[in-house]
Amino acid sequence: MAKSKQHQEAHGIGQVEQQLNNQMEAAEEIQGPSKLDRDIKKATHRRVDPLKDLSK
Repeated sequence: MAKSKQHQEAHGIGQVEQQLNNQMEAAEEIQGPSKLDRDIKKATHRRVDPLKDLSK
């Protein structure tokens, strides 16, 4: 019985996560990405100089 209940809870958690993802995507479509999201995306595309980073 415990395995069945745990399985149901895990499945429920997955559904909640999916719903939150759907809401987040819908909000982004309506409002556009947040400044933080844009900053993160920009930072992931910047060129990195490992020697310069070590000298700080």
